[in-house]
Amino acid sequence: MEKIKSFYNNKRVLVTGATGFKGAWLCSWLLKLGAKVYGTGFNPNQNKNLFYKLNLNNRINLKIFDIREIKKLKNFIYYSKPSIIFHLAAQPIIYESYKNPHTTFSINFMGTLNILEATKTYNFIKSVVCITSDKCYENVGKIKAYKENDLLGGVDPYSASKASAELAIRAYRESFFKNKKSCGISSARAGNVIGGGDWSNKRLIPDCIRSLIKNKVILLRNPNFNRPWQLVLEPLKGYLILAKKQFENPLKFSDAWNFGTESKSVTNVQQIVKYMIEFWGRGKMKAIKKNKFYEQENLQLDITKAKKKLGWFPTYNIKNSVKITTEWYLKVFKKRENPFDVTNEQIK
Repeated sequence: MEKIKSFYNNKRVLVTGATGFKGAWLCSWLLKLGAKVYGTGFNPNQNKNLFYKLNLNNRINLKIFDIREIKKLKNFIYYSKPSIIFHLAAQPIIYESYKNPHTTFSINFMGTLNILEATKTYNFIKSVVCITSDKCYENVGKIKAYKENDLLGGVDPYSASKASAELAIRAYRESFFKNKKSCGISSARAGNVIGGGDWSNKRLIPDCIRSLIKNKVILLRNPNFNRPWQLVLEPLKGYLILAKKQFENPLKFSDAWNFGTESKSVTNVQQIVKYMIEFWGRGKMKAIKKNKFYEQENLQLDITKAKKKLGWFPTYNIKNSVKITTEWYLKVFKKRENPFDVTNEQIK
């Protein structure tokens, strides 16, 4: 990672969705690498938000506005003049997409479209990585690892919105940047990400932590669902490597990329919770009535391309990922350690 550190030092980098869970971790890592970090985001409940717990609002240049407001977005990009953009801003919850499908499509598709349009406008932008999802693929109901050239699709609003964003990314890349050596645009598709400081509703790890802290039984909606769980640092490392390589050689690396786990780390919900209870030291779980909303039962990504062409590969197995995640919460909430110090300690 020494080459990564020297590359990002003093680079101007914009992170959309900076106030989100992954955004906060990415901003922390970029700061550690010496980057000049700018961020956009919403104004969340600061009491239960990792970005504010890490005091990142005083460590980066943050602008609060809706990513769908293209004029504000373009103005902030012109002001910050980033050479690299990581586009993470999204409505990321499947359950929420059923309640508010229009909002989900609007944020996930139009937000991405606005980033692409801004990139087309300013020539100081050299590398853009748009983060979508492993759920952008047309799920065929079989246990298989999806490759980057597999069919896009989505039955639920969230998955379909991410597939739509992927189509927009490809269209802009092929139409406006295909033969340009000055700017690269990629999409990054990651699996279910876990890590310390996530307090989102309707997500497994935060739901478990809330129950464990209150000594309540953990309720499992889909105990047998298999997911490519990965520690948050895994895909972020991939994003950082991709943005660097794309910056240096746009024509070679502008593409779609999977950042998932090895097949042996694809684990069901029940096993994840068992690990959490083990590392927490106590706890109980119980399966409840099946989720009334459709969710894909089996998901897995083929990461061969990223391993071969980017030199990226997963570092942590699933048990270690859950252990590191649980340790973050134990240190912050039981030992009362500083969240920023704990986070930086976990960023190797």
